[in-house]
Amino acid sequence: MATTLGRAALLLEPGQPVSVEIDAPGPNEVLIRVVASGVCHTDLHVKNMNGLGMNFPIVLGHEGAGYVEQVGEGVTHLVPGDPVVIAYRAPCEQCPACKRGDLRRCWMALRPKLRIKRKKDGATCAQVLRCGTFSTHTVVHSKAAIKMPANMPLEKACLIACGVVTGVGATFNTSPVYAGANVAVIGCGGVGLSVIQGAKLAHANKIIGVDVNPVKLKWAKDFGATHVVNARDGDPVAAVRALADGVGVDFAYEAVGKPICIEQAVKMLAYAGTATHIGLPEDNASVNLDLSDMDTGVYWNKACLRVCHAGDTLPSYDFPLLAQLYLQKKLDLDSMVTSIITLNDVEDAFHEMETGNVIRSVIHLG
Repeated sequence: MATTLGRAALLLEPGQPVSVEIDAPGPNEVLIRVVASGVCHTDLHVKNMNGLGMNFPIVLGHEGAGYVEQVGEGVTHLVPGDPVVIAYRAPCEQCPACKRGDLRRCWMALRPKLRIKRKKDGATCAQVLRCGTFSTHTVVHSKAAIKMPANMPLEKACLIACGVVTGVGATFNTSPVYAGANVAVIGCGGVGLSVIQGAKLAHANKIIGVDVNPVKLKWAKDFGATHVVNARDGDPVAAVRALADGVGVDFAYEAVGKPICIEQAVKMLAYAGTATHIGLPEDNASVNLDLSDMDTGVYWNKACLRVCHAGDTLPSYDFPLLAQLYLQKKLDLDSMVTSIITLNDVEDAFHEMETGNVIRSVIHLG
């Protein structure tokens, strides 16, 4: 099959999106015409961390949705025209976790071969998280292309791919919230708001949003928080514990990535509670955990600390579930789209993200 011409926003390629050529999909791969892609903080992190170890040029983007255009040899579950969301953690089925049947803890994830090349010089492009959705076309492993219902709007479905499944999945899979539990959410951006929605879907009792930005605290209330705490107004740990019946919360989810927030999440816990670290940390970040305090120390309070990667998702199950929750009006994706932009606006979207007053910019690719 012939190569496909497209356009992409490349890291290390200033100015307008550049022309790229996308090779035909190989065995067990599919070519996707990308319709929409969310601009996630992870993409900004890759940009700020000088590529995060990937070779340049790099096609950013990993929150993508679109239509299958071509299927490679061996692909039988998808056909051209199928609407899909792209997953970046499709289980490899070969690592120790997969072999013991724990697909949600896959160590690796299925990888396509690199199929996107810069047109002007033929340079092979890396794809962020094996996706590369800041492009009109991309090639992914066929099991990473998850079919969507025909009536699912793809400019909303793309958010499922990372931010939403990470937040909701943290409450469903990583540290499942039980009905009646008290929950704290530190950081009320796109992921934190999804944690709040997940806790609400799980019928939590009190859901306490914590942030330093009044705009985000308003969002937290809009998405289902029963209480909010502005961490600038005093000790957020004391405030959360007071709101949670004076004994702390059963679950605390940290969606910022700052060491102090992880420490605070652990101290917010009630006896035998669980803190979950979600936010992507900076290089060389470390935390200090008090072991001996009778009320908030790890040992005496029997605290549990877990780490959430992409909501410990099983995309083939979770993505359709989240799509159905949206179609049933139980999951709000509409309000998470702050603005619709083009490939030309990616840099502006990154700048706006750094102000903190945006949930998600979504790139419309046609």
